Amino acid sequence: MATIDRRATTLALAHALSAAERGLAVIPLSRTKLPALRSPHRDDPDPTPCHGECGRFGHGVYDASTEPRRIRALFAAAPWATGYGIACGLHPHHLIGIDLDTKSATDSSAALRELALRHLFTIPDTVVVLTPSGGRHLWLSGPPDVVVPNSASRLAPGIDIRGAGGYLVGPGSRTEHGVYETAPGTARLAPAPCPSELLRLLLPPARTSHPAPSATGRQGQGLVQFVLAAHAGQRNTRLFWAACRAYENGIGPQLITPLVQAAVRTGLTEREARSTIASAARMTAPPSRQP
Repeated sequence: MATIDRRATTLALAHALSAAERGLAVIPLSRTKLPALRSPHRDDPDPTPCHGECGRFGHGVYDASTEPRRIRALFAAAPWATGYGIACGLHPHHLIGIDLDTKSATDSSAALRELALRHLFTIPDTVVVLTPSGGRHLWLSGPPDVVVPNSASRLAPGIDIRGAGGYLVGPGSRTEHGVYETAPGTARLAPAPCPSELLRLLLPPARTSHPAPSATGRQGQGLVQFVLAAHAGQRNTRLFWAACRAYENGIGPQLITPLVQAAVRTGLTEREARSTIASAARMTAPPSRQP
């Protein structure tokens, strides 16, 4: 059973409410830096992807909110929380986190400086959060129409990226290893716009365009584009709808890979995408094929 530190929880809630006033959507975190509330579907025999549509707490960043009443309810449901997470990729800041890890054998700060010199960009003055281990989180703001994915050491060894579907541990959070704090002189800054040259590096490599299988034709291409146009909060719903239409029209098996690729580009994981498509296949299967 989680140990309750009421003072730490009260402080975490206060910091979370302050962050929400700045337009940052938050969730409660435990001392392990993980979301404090467990999934309400963890004991379901055949769980289907849910991003909070069920109305219950426990969906990680999908619970994140800037509404004080909801934030208080989240912390009331997790009295053992000692920190808070800030969801990335959401309006109005579309936050991108640059996590410079000190545990890597490579100097991540030096690696970032080298990238800046090589690609001709400068890291602007922005919010910097110091981690208990000696690392740093740089907060940047992204364009509203660009989805930056999470990644680990893809940009350079020791540099992790927190984008859509990810979160940053908020300053003032207390963890097993210490307290996260804002670097002196940066607390009142707003997340600075991400330099365009750096933003280009954060995005996945452009995929080689492959026409949809001939069996799918324009209909298959249209379903893929329907999924690609999804915004946060509707990605799973759009994917499920498109997969249902594909199976109903006999092109489901041929369209699995294009639909998965499209869903991953919008921010879903491959596992989530395949699970949703499998659910659509079961839903649309004729009675004789159902168990």
